[in-house]
Amino acid sequence: MRTIRASEIGVYLFCRRAWWYQGQGLLSENQAELASGTSLHHQHSRRVLAARLLRGMAFVLLLAALVALTLYAFQLLF
Repeated sequence: MRTIRASEIGVYLFCRRAWWYQGQGLLSENQAELASGTSLHHQHSRRVLAARLLRGMAFVLLLAALVALTLYAFQLLF
């Protein structure tokens, strides 16, 4: 039994004829547009990864600042 991917279901729901053509091994005529879309998805993926890394670094720096503030406050008390 052949595995059906989510992208294949998406193609079928969007256009049954496109799904049939894809199953026959025929390539779409809009290869330039497809390549452009793939490029945009890769760029977006890199930006999302960079945002996640920056948010993680900000969280670590916030924790370090809180620890430093706590240590400073305890030094003033004792």
